[in-house]
Amino acid sequence: MASLASTSNGLVASLKATGAEVLDDSASLDFYAHDIYDRGADLAAVVRPKDKHQLASAVKAATDAGHPVAPRGGGMSYTGGYTQVQAGAVLFDLAEMNRVLEVDDVSMTVTVEAGCTWAALKERLAHHHLRTPMWGTLSGLKATIGGGMSQNGIFWGTGRYGSAVQSCNSLEVVLADGTLLNTGKKHTRPYGPDLTGLFLGDTGALGIKATVTLRLIPEADFHAYASFAFDDAAGWFAAATAIERQDIATECFGFDPYLNAIRMKRDSLTSDTKQLFGMMKKQGGVLKALKEGAKVIAAGRDFLKDANFSLHILAEARIQAAADADVEIARQIVAQYGGREVENTIPKIIRANPFGPLNSILGPDGERWAPIHGLVSHGRSAECFAAFERLFAEHTDEMERLGVHYGTLVAAVGGAGMVIEPCLYWPDARNPVIEDTIEAAHLKKLPKHKPNADAWALTQKLKAAIVDIFYDHDAAHFQIGRTYRYRDSLHPRADALLKAAKAELDPKGLMNPGSLGL
Repeated sequence: MASLASTSNGLVASLKATGAEVLDDSASLDFYAHDIYDRGADLAAVVRPKDKHQLASAVKAATDAGHPVAPRGGGMSYTGGYTQVQAGAVLFDLAEMNRVLEVDDVSMTVTVEAGCTWAALKERLAHHHLRTPMWGTLSGLKATIGGGMSQNGIFWGTGRYGSAVQSCNSLEVVLADGTLLNTGKKHTRPYGPDLTGLFLGDTGALGIKATVTLRLIPEADFHAYASFAFDDAAGWFAAATAIERQDIATECFGFDPYLNAIRMKRDSLTSDTKQLFGMMKKQGGVLKALKEGAKVIAAGRDFLKDANFSLHILAEARIQAAADADVEIARQIVAQYGGREVENTIPKIIRANPFGPLNSILGPDGERWAPIHGLVSHGRSAECFAAFERLFAEHTDEMERLGVHYGTLVAAVGGAGMVIEPCLYWPDARNPVIEDTIEAAHLKKLPKHKPNADAWALTQKLKAAIVDIFYDHDAAHFQIGRTYRYRDSLHPRADALLKAAKAELDPKGLMNPGSLGL
């Protein structure tokens, strides 16, 4: 690999010759070396291609010069998905490759450039009254579809349709030598061995996504919502599992008492009501909007004080009676496991603004934030959560002394199990990606913390312990990056197959080296 010191105008000139925008000033290189969580090694250049041909040409120019390459989508990674261990890589920011290329409402597919965000795609498809089955992450205002295919992800539609990659039919991928590879047919997957699947969830270790073709389904016309509270985690998990098995919710998620408390401190009732009013105007007219807004104001957030463990479900259907019937089944399930119904403000508000500002990447008091998640089988989810509770109990004194705290989110994934996501919060200095992501007006309201080496070290220790607990409970992960123990979980022959695929597609080891453990 060319050393960073030897990086010259020659590399930048060859990259610019592709027609792509190239950044090599110190401020840009420092900014792009960060993700939400940490900073990686120094970069040689940042390339912002405008289409797949510029992308392929620039990847070839970089690797021909001996430089590693790595893709960056919306920059929302917190697992080292694109940050580098060794200096000298060329980072590819795909934000300019953001077009919706084709909406085929006969074959029911949509093809997009990899830099298109989930929010932009949702808006475009609304004109056709269509959507993808899984239609975005909560960070979809910035998170890209290419990133979703590389890192996988969950949320909107996940309770019924699974994770992001399950909505994908085919890809165009740029390999390390600049080859533009088409992985399959747009209208079906797979055709023979699943070559598309080889590149899904690869965290950019095998190639850079250029275009993505996703399945489409009709947008639902009617919705229903419900929220429940539980006094113990056992009932909480049992009810969420039973609801997922019944296939009655498109989203089923919840918060432990600590995350409930953080949400109460963070959320603005005024903002909630405004968001809800906007959605209800679209769905049911001004009168319905006023009635729903009044309910939110009347309920406030006091209902969360006694919620302990909260669970929220969203149902959708072609007729209102069907959506209401699904919620009624959920009520019956919850009653069996000791839960009680509470005001359904939270699912209404989240659905009213599915791709809201990403202000939650700092805590309500300006704390740094780090989610660590695992997808655990339903049969092991409660015991895995209990292991986290023991871990935090063992470190209570140290956490209180250093101002480190946590809260946990859970979400059912259709046909796959339960995502458990402990989120760590600690007082520490922000980084440039955080400051660029959060709304300026919101950022001004938050305290600004100084660098805190002791709190950072404890957070690192807790994060590593959480990863190990997930491993011990046979969890799978999204955003594997350089954080989770993926290769440790592989059978030796499966690991050999993975390494052989890497060697065939990237013989020089220049495609996002270190990601996926390769």
